[in-house]
Amino acid sequence: MAYTNQSMSDSPQRKMGRGKIEIKRIENTTNRQVTFCKRRNGLLKKAYELSVLCDAEVSLIVFSSRGRLYEYANNSVKATIDRYKKACADSSGTGSVSEANAQFYQQEAAKLRVQISNIQNSNRNMLGESLSSMSVKDLKGLEGKLERGISKIRSKKNELLFQEIEYMQKREIDLHNNNQLLRTKIAESERNQQNMNVMPGGSNYETVQSQSSFDPRNYFQVSALQPTHQYSRQDPMALQLV
Repeated sequence: MAYTNQSMSDSPQRKMGRGKIEIKRIENTTNRQVTFCKRRNGLLKKAYELSVLCDAEVSLIVFSSRGRLYEYANNSVKATIDRYKKACADSSGTGSVSEANAQFYQQEAAKLRVQISNIQNSNRNMLGESLSSMSVKDLKGLEGKLERGISKIRSKKNELLFQEIEYMQKREIDLHNNNQLLRTKIAESERNQQNMNVMPGGSNYETVQSQSSFDPRNYFQVSALQPTHQYSRQDPMALQLV
């Protein structure tokens, strides 16, 4: 059993395994730089995993031997440092961590209220209200903002007007084409109707024929008024008064 353990300890696989290193400054400059890059990347990766998996606020600051800054923060390094200072100040006294968090959120709420108030004042100034407390410099700045805003508004309005005019012109052309098509159809229909009336079977032809036809009841033959030779000629002297 002792022989077996000795053989395993002397095997090549055992020698190739990663062993513990002594924690001290690496004298070789190249090895020290390589080790710094590897462990820095691993430390940044661990900080990121901790912030994501545990929903923790993490800030990491690293300065290299050459003075280069490497940092990571899921929120903001400055905000985390401020929060750390407040937590340290409160922990040194009688306050607890919950009170420190409450005070922090109260300060954040106060900052948000100030921002909201500034935005509301800016909106009132845009409408021409509350201008008495503004200086000449502020008024010039407000005037420049209004001119830039009006320029953008006019540009957008002109763009919309041009689009509307273009649409109306296209609509006018379509209506004109439809009107011309209807006029052509109406003219063609009128020509077809006239051609049907001029044909022999039409009503105009029948009217002319009926007016020009001979009606024996309205006219007398000229031969009926001429004397006939069937009767003998009588002597006028044969008629005497009784």
